[in-house]
Amino acid sequence: MSELTALFTRASKLWRNASDEAMKQHGVRVGQNLLLQVLWDTDGLTPGELADRLQVSTPTVVKSANRMEASGLLTKRRDTVDRRLVRIYLTERARNVQDAVQSARADLERRVTQTLTDTERAQLVDALRKINAQLDTITLPPR
Repeated sequence: MSELTALFTRASKLWRNASDEAMKQHGVRVGQNLLLQVLWDTDGLTPGELADRLQVSTPTVVKSANRMEASGLLTKRRDTVDRRLVRIYLTERARNVQDAVQSARADLERRVTQTLTDTERAQLVDALRKINAQLDTITLPPR
């Protein structure tokens, strides 16, 4: 295995674990915070709209939304115009954890990158954007 692959895999795993630890203090699992962020920006999206914005498959969103509904973070309702569509809405509980979750994410990012200079941080973000763009051309998730 190349050093890049080993380092990237390890960093991804460690970041995910640290993020999960930070999120579960607020009743949110890792990954769910991303779905919540989209709904905090635009509540009432369909699973397909959420999937497009998160760049994941619709079944992934549906599975996560079902878990989040069971834990009281989301509610699903039929669209008032097109009854075939389901829309996903935040609950009061999800609205109440927004500031704490966003703060925990920002704090984690600060702690993880505290040894980087501003230039190194900007270069890391730029490099990850390029890597993600390249990976998107190689393996697009099914929609």
